[in-house]
Amino acid sequence: MDDSPRRGGGRRRPAPQLVEVVRVDRITPRLVSVHLGGADLSRFQAAAPTSHIKVFLPAPGQDAPVMPTVTPEGRVWPEGVARPAMRTYTPRAYDAVAGTLEVQFVLHGKGPASEWAGRAKPGDRIALGGPGGRFVADLDAPRWWIAGDESALPAIGCLLDTLPASASAHVHVEAAGPADEIPLLSKADLTVAWRHRPGADGFGDGLHAAAERAPITGATQFWVACEASAMRRIRRTLLARGVAPSALITRGYWRLGAADHPDHDYGDD
Repeated sequence: MDDSPRRGGGRRRPAPQLVEVVRVDRITPRLVSVHLGGADLSRFQAAAPTSHIKVFLPAPGQDAPVMPTVTPEGRVWPEGVARPAMRTYTPRAYDAVAGTLEVQFVLHGKGPASEWAGRAKPGDRIALGGPGGRFVADLDAPRWWIAGDESALPAIGCLLDTLPASASAHVHVEAAGPADEIPLLSKADLTVAWRHRPGADGFGDGLHAAAERAPITGATQFWVACEASAMRRIRRTLLARGVAPSALITRGYWRLGAADHPDHDYGDD
């Protein structure tokens, strides 16, 4: 997802690009990695860390999503045909040798993206828009404090990929249980703490408890992404404890009870 506000207006977005599933890996019982190809995806090689894409999913009964025509006035959709469901994701990795893009999906039950990913197979088609977003954090910061839930795992992985060996990173990940844990790697000096929710609710409680005890130093960059209300609670706590706004990036990746949360939720309202 996006790590910067959108500035200006009038920029015409390119048309979404049809892609094809080439491989599906089940990373955990609730995390699926879908590798996409069948098109020129080389633009993702230079995508910013934690950038976002728009995923266009076929409507029921469609083999591929219906695509709009891009005009100077914007996108024009065909009449009388169901439009695709659109969701926002952080691409996990671009493979320059294979020319494929990896997108990870959390299987959270009902929802067009979760249901599609749960049954995805080679040959299935979706469309991608993006990448979008710039990265505004200081990647040269010597210390990082990173927190997120399952929805943030691809972005956390991308961020850890970019950190140099001279940095240290303390990562806190909230998940439903031990089955959701995955390896997290980085050249940086890395410490990872997994925090398991005690039940079906309590989103962000473990991350907030970690934020209450986080060491606050002027040289630390803070990055938080999770459920929108939980993110705001964590953001308020970190700011109250003395973290400078310029050293704090917060993102609401989803909101409990909302079907399609906006992808530019920074929590600074």
